[in-house]
Amino acid sequence: MTAMALMIQGTASHVGKSTLVTGLARLFTRCGLVVRPFKPQNMSNNAAVTPEGGEIGRAQALQARACGVEPSVHMNPVLLKPEGGRGAQIIVQGERRGTWQAGGYGDLKPSLLPKVLESFAVLEAEADLVLVEGAGSAAEINLRANDIANMGFAEAEHVPVVLAADIDRGGVIANLVGTRQLLSDAEAALVKGFIINKFRGDAELFGKGTVLIEQATGWPGLGVVPWFEQARLLPAEDVLGIEQKPPGDSAGGGIRVAVPLYPNIANHDDLDPLAMEPAIDLVLVHPGDPLPGDADLVVLPGSKATIADLAHFRDAGWDVDLAGHLRRGGRVIGLCGGFQMLGRVIRDPEGIEGPPGEVPGLGLLDIETELTVQKRLERVRGKHRASGAAVDGYEMHMGRTQSADIQRSFLEVAGQAEGAVSADGRVMGTYLHGLFASDDFRRAFLLEGGKSGHQDLSYEASIDAAIDALADHLEAALDIDSLIAIAKARQDAGGAALAKVRA
Repeated sequence: MTAMALMIQGTASHVGKSTLVTGLARLFTRCGLVVRPFKPQNMSNNAAVTPEGGEIGRAQALQARACGVEPSVHMNPVLLKPEGGRGAQIIVQGERRGTWQAGGYGDLKPSLLPKVLESFAVLEAEADLVLVEGAGSAAEINLRANDIANMGFAEAEHVPVVLAADIDRGGVIANLVGTRQLLSDAEAALVKGFIINKFRGDAELFGKGTVLIEQATGWPGLGVVPWFEQARLLPAEDVLGIEQKPPGDSAGGGIRVAVPLYPNIANHDDLDPLAMEPAIDLVLVHPGDPLPGDADLVVLPGSKATIADLAHFRDAGWDVDLAGHLRRGGRVIGLCGGFQMLGRVIRDPEGIEGPPGEVPGLGLLDIETELTVQKRLERVRGKHRASGAAVDGYEMHMGRTQSADIQRSFLEVAGQAEGAVSADGRVMGTYLHGLFASDDFRRAFLLEGGKSGHQDLSYEASIDAAIDALADHLEAALDIDSLIAIAKARQDAGGAALAKVRA
């Protein structure tokens, strides 16, 4: 049976498409509908591992959570993961296809549309409503040929579109009217309305603006969404989102955590629990700035191009800063690519990240890493060796790491040693992403450093509370009846689903 479907496209990147889909997913799920999120194509190095061992964009995993279901590879059938200047790794229905340059990907796109439509059919068969998220701008006419991310998909599946625009950046009227001018008449006919997002102040003050946009485009306004402060609590889709998160309130003897932001940072949502923790002052260190001398802990995050980011780390002088940090008694933890950097050497015999060869690591853990074509994708549960606290996360990496410090492992996973700890216990590394989301581990790990602050954060509960608040926020701001009517227009079967929503 044809399901209801609604596609949220944007006038630009970062207008809030992911957040809108997340909130609507929770709202319609609470109304009793079976809802599934779908993004045909995503570009992000912030990925999640699905139960079947595939990977999708982190935003779609969050949207699945909003629907109360496990994430599936079909929710994001094409994922592009930028690899420095070498192009992007392409993930199709959860599996790595290889690395393509931009021009080569353009040639590949026609072969990906059948996979996109196949995944959409899987979700449609199990849902009352599929909420589809576009990518970037709906009006990127230079990319329109063979498009699978926006209007190309919408036309293929006859999915009605609602455009979202970000008023906080300014120029929202020009963005929407300009988008209308760049769309073909057939594409414009798919657009059934627009949403003004991220309004600060009294939303009623934009009433005339909505009328002017309606007159210029012929599309109805479906609501003005006020700024949602709690959006900062939700996992961000890319590294730009980290910078919007304020440092924690470290009053009362907190912990200063420094994170160097190298160019190819990946799976940065590892940092989210640290940003939310009241005990922690999270300092994001940009190139050109030194690692703060008063940091208690330095976190080396994951990387999509470990060797290139290690070179950048040295060029920024952070290796010298890190040595000084350790001399002052500080601690260091490396996550995935950051773990690899801490070792004695990184070998790339197959040229996965560039010309075949090897580079010296930072030499702070007695480990050696060899990059491999095989990619490990697995959800993992284990325990922190030092405290016995449970950890719950996932592995997502290309490479094998071994040597002496493995005998002083950081974690125990399925009865096996995982990660490494230096002889003095102040340098640690692990392949496990997401471990800071485990409240007991996070508290125990921070206590090891001699400071505790006010660690009362229940991270997972905070995420669900923020999604619920977002659903309430959207329900108050948007014309929900019109959104459902638009979604239902695609559906052939009577009015049962609409009645179910508004009951």
